[in-house]
Amino acid sequence: MIETERLILRPFQESDAADVMEYLHEPAVHCFASMKLNSLDEAKEAMKVRARDPEYYFAIVLKENGKVIGEIDADPEPEEPHNSNSPHDVFSPSWMLNANYQGKGYAYEAAHAFFDYLFNQKGARRIYAYVEDYNTPSQHLCEKLGMRKEGLFKEFVSFVKNPDGTPHYENTMQFAILKKEWQQKEQERKQKQQN
Repeated sequence: MIETERLILRPFQESDAADVMEYLHEPAVHCFASMKLNSLDEAKEAMKVRARDPEYYFAIVLKENGKVIGEIDADPEPEEPHNSNSPHDVFSPSWMLNANYQGKGYAYEAAHAFFDYLFNQKGARRIYAYVEDYNTPSQHLCEKLGMRKEGLFKEFVSFVKNPDGTPHYENTMQFAILKKEWQQKEQERKQKQQN
């Protein structure tokens, strides 16, 4: 469990189904289309799956009332994707927040705590994120977290189909930050708070 000023990041529970259904009955961005939930029963099954990973998959919960307002997760990847013996010190997180709770700083608060957890407790050396070019809130979040834009992949991936049934390819940006960059930015942030 990770605690921040206003949030708790914790493993999922079956009782979270109704809250998760609120933001996954119509996923806001295409990359989450495959996670769409059509019923409360589907949501309860999805919670069982999420609960199997208590180390890297967290519900974002409001401290004040226990409501699940989103989720954040990342699995360790090998440093070299084609070499299973390389260190698993690279993480690619994804995050999702209920639209009713966006614009209040919750995404930053949760992601900041999660990145700190990955770097300082889970041995992360590098964290990177893929963000669609139309998803400006997530791009701003990456920048606020100190991540640098590493590239733009044109027509990189397809999550949904066009009206004619052909794949809808999306342009995707990649942002990243290294542990040493995170530590430097955290040190600067703490110095500003003290002054």
